[in-house]
Amino acid sequence: MRIVIKVGTSTLAHRTGRMNIRRVEALCKVLSDVKNAGHEVILVSSGAIGMGVGKLSLKERPKDIPTKQAAAAVGQCELMYTYDRLFSQYNHTVAQVLLTGSDVEDEGRRNHFHNTMFRLLELGALPVINENDTVATDEIVIGDNDTLGAIVATTVEADLLILLSDIDGLYTADPRRDPQARLMPVVEALTPEVMALAGGNGSALGTGGMVTKLRAAKLVTQEGIDMVIANGEQPEIIYQILDGAPVGTRFIGRKTK
Repeated sequence: MRIVIKVGTSTLAHRTGRMNIRRVEALCKVLSDVKNAGHEVILVSSGAIGMGVGKLSLKERPKDIPTKQAAAAVGQCELMYTYDRLFSQYNHTVAQVLLTGSDVEDEGRRNHFHNTMFRLLELGALPVINENDTVATDEIVIGDNDTLGAIVATTVEADLLILLSDIDGLYTADPRRDPQARLMPVVEALTPEVMALAGGNGSALGTGGMVTKLRAAKLVTQEGIDMVIANGEQPEIIYQILDGAPVGTRFIGRKTK
């Protein structure tokens, strides 16, 4: 299988913005094992701005563009250094790929991205992809890594997109407010009623939420790609997802003409 796995800032970092070392180490171990089993793995990783916030000892996620970009520049270094060190322990080579909106909107640049990704996979590398927050502006921004994960999954013709976050999946209502809310194990179709279940933004350090996850689901399922939303607190959940266990919420892909 060709698998794209997106991890959110809330999965990678503590609320302080500093890296959750134990969880990141577990994630790299699981992904290395999945790759050893013969699967092709692409990691879409949030966390650059969040980790930059912690590294620069900022009190909160910046709201102005220059400080966001500065935090991303600092945080991306720490993020890739950590991935390179941890994956190297399991004899896997990582490749950093940073994208902006224009890289995927322009047909020529998107083709270059497509070709580079397939060559990296042929060479046995493990691509680590993030939005290029250091140079992205409102005009060229993708906006969130749920969408980026969906774009990557469709571009590389993945079999499965996994979104790891701080939520267990899609619920019939907001479980923080409604004790009767039930986890939906399978979504066969993204009806207006399902899309209406989306709430607001995600964690204070991140940019996502259920809105962006359902948009990602719409992008990939119409291309015949399954998508799973699951809680990334225990990265070993990836094994269960690949085994077809009923964890999180699985959106069934059905290619449309």
